[in-house]
Amino acid sequence: MSEPRNDRDQFFRIAVRKFGPFESAISKQWQSFEARLRTGLQLDPIALDLPPLHRKLFTEQGLTNGCFDAALISTDWLAEAHASSSLVDLSPYIEFSPPWDYPDGFSDSLLRFQRFDDGIYGMPYHDGPECLIYRKDLFDDPAEQLRFQQEYGGRLTAPRTWDQFQALARYFTRAEKGLYGTVFAGFPDGHNTVYDFCIQLWSRGGELFDESGRLLINTKEARDSLAYYRSIFRDAHAIHPDSAMFDSVRAGMAFAAGEVALMVNWFGFAAMSETIEGSKVKGKTAIAPIPSENGRGISLNAYWILGIPAGSPHREIAWHFLAHCASPEMDKLLTLEGGIGCRKSTWSDQEVNTVIPYYQNLDALHEDARELPRLRNWTSLAAVIDQMMLDAIKTEEPVAVITARAQQAAQSVESSGMSRP
Repeated sequence: MSEPRNDRDQFFRIAVRKFGPFESAISKQWQSFEARLRTGLQLDPIALDLPPLHRKLFTEQGLTNGCFDAALISTDWLAEAHASSSLVDLSPYIEFSPPWDYPDGFSDSLLRFQRFDDGIYGMPYHDGPECLIYRKDLFDDPAEQLRFQQEYGGRLTAPRTWDQFQALARYFTRAEKGLYGTVFAGFPDGHNTVYDFCIQLWSRGGELFDESGRLLINTKEARDSLAYYRSIFRDAHAIHPDSAMFDSVRAGMAFAAGEVALMVNWFGFAAMSETIEGSKVKGKTAIAPIPSENGRGISLNAYWILGIPAGSPHREIAWHFLAHCASPEMDKLLTLEGGIGCRKSTWSDQEVNTVIPYYQNLDALHEDARELPRLRNWTSLAAVIDQMMLDAIKTEEPVAVITARAQQAAQSVESSGMSRP
């Protein structure tokens, strides 16, 4: 459902990132919640892709105008939400009626972003740092190993560098069979290409900000990152042909459909490949560290919180629903639906690790995971990086020209007066 119903007295309305596992989990979590509390409200989920979701919540003021009772919020948007006083501080609710085993039941890496001073503005809902995801059935196949040895003179193993990644992507591309070496999420939504740039940059020893906190995207490491991205994105012998139209969800679905041999994406899409109906790679998936040019492990941690909009007409019910979703039972339910639970108990759960054998590796992934800055103007800065990446894909301009222009655009955003909260 994408359009809200009119009668607010009868419905509990929640804004959801459009993603099958989120939508099915929220529906089942509400059914469980309503069976216990009997509020009499009907769930009215509004599922939207990333740009429409941000526009609905912020530009159209859906967080403050009474449109929603609860909302899934990306950590990228939390500083913006806090600066506009758009979310309810949950501290009084937590103090009076804390969720089960809170905060000890969660990794602190999933509790930091929603803390501002003494306030807490959301409960962790969905997690999963970025990692390398690959088809172990292809990599372990003796015939593939022999062919690779003959063609490349080396062992067929998960890539450690980006050159190895591209070579493997070219090796596995068999377009006539509907198999492509890799896939990137090139859809311009201010997220996917931005994350890819950060990973490329960090894996080359670069930094996103200088010591004064200014965005730094006209460095040698940034230019090398952009040049590589342009090279592989344009490599028709390596990449899924629909990459320019894919967001991370659609890229993950292409992997689950058996169309991709290896990719860098969120851990959740590896888990999803083991849980969703129709997946062609159940039991055939593995994860590994992201390739790096400097030998250092790197990942990116961004997650989704469930928060209460400041305009919610059902705040008390919303809090009880948030606490219900944060329970061990509901966190596990989300995981088995194809999302990524945030509780330590879920990460070590025997049933979960039977279904998703690499789930217990989440702790290790968090050790190497970095975070994006918590900036109220991050959406505007991300748009600059997004455009820079699109220019690299779609134009013939020299990389140095593109990064220099992007640096000027970033300085214009930063000079507007918006800064860290």
